[in-house]
Amino acid sequence: MGVFSANGIKNIAVLTSGGDAPGMNAAIRAVVRTAIYNKLKVTAVIHGYEGLIKAEYVNLELSSVANIIQRGGTIIKTGRCQEFFEPEGREKAAKAFKQASFDGLVAIGGDGTFTGANLLWNEHKIPVVGVPGTIDNDVFGTDYTIGFDTAVNTALEAIDKIRDTAASHDRLFLVEVMGRNSGHIALEVGLAGGAEEVFIPENNVSIEEVCKIIERGIKRGKRSSILICAEGKVAGRSYEIAEQIKKSGGYEAKICILGHVQRGGSPTAKDRNLASRLGSAAVKYLMSGQCDIMAGELNQEVVPIALHDTFSKKKKINDDWIKLEKILSI
Repeated sequence: MGVFSANGIKNIAVLTSGGDAPGMNAAIRAVVRTAIYNKLKVTAVIHGYEGLIKAEYVNLELSSVANIIQRGGTIIKTGRCQEFFEPEGREKAAKAFKQASFDGLVAIGGDGTFTGANLLWNEHKIPVVGVPGTIDNDVFGTDYTIGFDTAVNTALEAIDKIRDTAASHDRLFLVEVMGRNSGHIALEVGLAGGAEEVFIPENNVSIEEVCKIIERGIKRGKRSSILICAEGKVAGRSYEIAEQIKKSGGYEAKICILGHVQRGGSPTAKDRNLASRLGSAAVKYLMSGQCDIMAGELNQEVVPIALHDTFSKKKKINDDWIKLEKILSI
């Protein structure tokens, strides 16, 4: 965590970085309105860290964020910037930041965004506060990230429809959801969707065990099943799993990869409210001279979390949820 002199703070910047997530616009709105309420100027950095390097700025007013709380995506654009991975790129960004006379930065994104934000403070003393916006829910230090709840509900809606088809045709479906290094979406969707098994990085499940579950269901008259898997590092992992199931048990699985549809859409009430609370808190942290932190939510309380912890520590899956999924899938 860092501390800086917030005396005379007048102008803050806000950016979104990495993958978009439903609720980012609600967070932007909260940053802008909290800043203006406190007599601060607020400026959008377009296209994330690349926009910081290239000095792509737009001044934001109250009207700039009107009627965006319900919109998915991010009105100030986002992306990943290879140049920012290098010290020279971050030096350019810091120079542009100082030339623009910004006093602080709110960075909305995930672990990659926070890694960059932490380096901006450590290398160039740019005061930054993070807001967790990623559908993967894999950021340490917050119970939920902005966009996760919407992504889960989007996936669940699709799975409910797939189950109708699975039941109508007596089929086994393998549904792949997003979650590069994290099984949070898969586990929550699997539990809510009544899946027979969930494949996630945090819990190894043998193909033989899955085949036994399918066989057990068939013996008691069950003719359709739903399996959920997190995509892993490369999308399409479900094809490999389906092949293994066919080879081991002789069961043929129909595959459905939900993909980027989970990132879009209007955010749920939970995501809008979380984004509003964390976006507003980020501005208040900067005003109080606190930086190199993320505004997180733990046990329904907004708390500051050291940025370095957000990406260096592993967020754990709830083992009780895994056990419950096993119990309810018999």
